Amino acid sequence: MQLFRLLPLILLSGVTAPAYADIYKCTGADGRVTYTNDRSLGRGCVRLQSDQPVSSIPAPTRRPAAAPAAPATGSSAAFPRVSPNDQRSRDDARRQVLEGELATEEASLAAAEKALAEQEAIRLGDERNYQKVLDRLQPFKDKVELHKRNIEALRREISGLR
Repeated sequence: MQLFRLLPLILLSGVTAPAYADIYKCTGADGRVTYTNDRSLGRGCVRLQSDQPVSSIPAPTRRPAAAPAAPATGSSAAFPRVSPNDQRSRDDARRQVLEGELATEEASLAAAEKALAEQEAIRLGDERNYQKVLDRLQPFKDKVELHKRNIEALRREISGLR
């Protein structure tokens, strides 16, 4: 019985005509190509055959031509130059800053390791389950690992200096 109710709906859905529109390829004054179903949008519109593919990807924007590169030999007046003595003093100042940060991180690592050791020695009464101990210690372990990674990165940075 229910099939007889659905049969007219099924038949009517197959009878409806598919959507159809003429597609035009229009070229604007700037040379940009647009696909549309409204022929009045631009000049130079050409009706496409129904079997021609239509791209739905927008065309890349045109970039202005790059300025000519400066010759490899010789120097450009606009390019800033730093004297070797100035560069050496800048490198020395950078090395001092990095070494100061390294000393600070090493001190922070020692403090974090001490705090971790203190927490490992403590056993609270409500921590009968060992997982609770591990959960309590995890932030301290994370802090130690963070300081170790920072020290490693600072040492790599210092070794890369001239």
